[in-house]
Amino acid sequence: MTDTPDTPASDTPPSKSHGRISIRASLKPRDLMEEPLHVKDAWRAKIITLMPDAFPGILGISLTGKALDLGLWALDVINLRSFGQGKHLNVDDTPAGGGAGMVLRADVLDAALTDAAQHTPRDRNRWPVIYLSPRGKPFNQAMARRFAACDGVTLLCGRFEGVDQRLLDHHDIEEVSLGDFVLTGGEIAATALIDATVRLLPKVLGNQESTVEESFSDGLLEHPQYTRPAIWNDLPIPEVLQSGNHAAIAKWRQAQAEEITKTRRPDLWQAYLRRKA
Repeated sequence: MTDTPDTPASDTPPSKSHGRISIRASLKPRDLMEEPLHVKDAWRAKIITLMPDAFPGILGISLTGKALDLGLWALDVINLRSFGQGKHLNVDDTPAGGGAGMVLRADVLDAALTDAAQHTPRDRNRWPVIYLSPRGKPFNQAMARRFAACDGVTLLCGRFEGVDQRLLDHHDIEEVSLGDFVLTGGEIAATALIDATVRLLPKVLGNQESTVEESFSDGLLEHPQYTRPAIWNDLPIPEVLQSGNHAAIAKWRQAQAEEITKTRRPDLWQAYLRRKA
């Protein structure tokens, strides 16, 4: 997935943890008071990556960051490099049969996944193991709800030309795609998947009703939103939204959601009609 060749290992610690979870040793001194305490049974995301410094990233700020600090969810970052082979801790090799780029090795990934599997359920319905891949099943809101109902997830972030297929088959790994495009690695996709999932966890959002009325909650795109001022650039807020008639407002919003979905996403519209039939 990138033309960057494998590089020698650095002095990066093997893994790091975020959220109210146990602390691992670090090569850099830090104020231990900044590390939140462990909260039992919090939803947990384990990420296997060659780019551990990418996390928590944006997940560490705003609502997801606050929820992380409060222990509503936890994040374990596992540095794949620490499981590499040989003097330079190599994690990849050339593709069997020839071709450009490099492929992540099954033995290296197996060691990382075995480490990540400690203290997690073997049942994939309770703890999915996911490889972020362009050829995977498209990620959607229903999938986010399924992951939020689990105990946690393990996410494998690919690099280079991908992952040895034997590893995916052996570990019963679910492939998930963020869309029909290719990224340099799975870290951005993993961040998006976690964000979409964590916001569905209890108490993460200030108003949990937001998750009921937003796009895709019932298979439709969301209706338009408005706020003050009542008139902006000579454009008024639709009169019905200022009427105080909640039944009329709900009817207007439903009609708007249906029309927008029909126009912009015919695929979603047809699926919505099939469900209603």
